[in-house]
Amino acid sequence: MESTSVFLLAADALLLTHALFVAFVIFGLLLVFAGKLLAWRWVRNPWFRLAHLLAIGVVAVQSWLGIICPLTTWEMALREKVGDAVYGGTFISHWLDKLLYYSAPAWVFVLCYTVFGLLVLAAWFWVRPNPFSRK
Repeated sequence: MESTSVFLLAADALLLTHALFVAFVIFGLLLVFAGKLLAWRWVRNPWFRLAHLLAIGVVAVQSWLGIICPLTTWEMALREKVGDAVYGGTFISHWLDKLLYYSAPAWVFVLCYTVFGLLVLAAWFWVRPNPFSRK
């Protein structure tokens, strides 16, 4: 029973990590746009902007290639290992599941990720990040 709890906890941790990743991608772009309008200098941090661009880039490329996110794959494997119904476990997994996983044709996700990625790329040029410093 103890190992079951560890696997379910690990699965929930992966789900939470996935939700935080999604939040970073979505809210990161919103914060860049807000930062442009409100003159927040931190949104021009080149490391933040590069991490943000790479994050949505990975998502878009995975969708083009038909690759399921590794976070999803690992989480599902942990839940199946203990015989847990997929996303039928804890409170955290139940609600994060409702936010992250929904049904639609694959092309809808490819289109959404691609358009969002293009918005992030456009933001790179509209709200130019500061140059990387050589300290």
